[in-house]
Amino acid sequence: MRGNPLLTSAAALALLAAGGAGWGGWAWYTAAHDESAAYATTRDEVLAAGEQAVQNMNTLDHRDLRRGLDTWQASATGDLLAQLTDSRAQFERQIRQARTVTGAKVLSGAVTELDTRAGRASVMVALRITVTPPKGKPAAKEARMLGELTRTPEGWKLSALGQAPVGTTPGTTPGPATAAD
Repeated sequence: MRGNPLLTSAAALALLAAGGAGWGGWAWYTAAHDESAAYATTRDEVLAAGEQAVQNMNTLDHRDLRRGLDTWQASATGDLLAQLTDSRAQFERQIRQARTVTGAKVLSGAVTELDTRAGRASVMVALRITVTPPKGKPAAKEARMLGELTRTPEGWKLSALGQAPVGTTPGTTPGPATAAD
């Protein structure tokens, strides 16, 4: 006795559809619970927060000083925030006296360390910083900054910031220039 070919085809298609749905569900579940994907997402969040915070800390306009210093403080946490808060009046006097406008543009950045369990990370950010004095032409320079970030309830924030060393490699010291240089 032979079965109905239409019924056999429908059963085969249903079996294929169920298999495809099962495979798709398993693939989605493993991707959603993959630690490397979560780590990559956190790394991207750290990089974006680090680049923005370093840019913020290198941007300040004497004409809108309060907002600029508020942005500095909103980008920081820990000892860096305490330092900014304690020195705010001094920064205000210096910037009002200098009457400069400083703007920064991120050229590139990288996460150099990330400890998701401890909520700590480090970034290196290359910037083009342009300083416009009250009289004269703007001057631009490129700088590399090293930042340490800490995870806070509001997101990743800078807890330390400094210039990256340039010109030497670990274990070497710069020597005097010679005629062959």
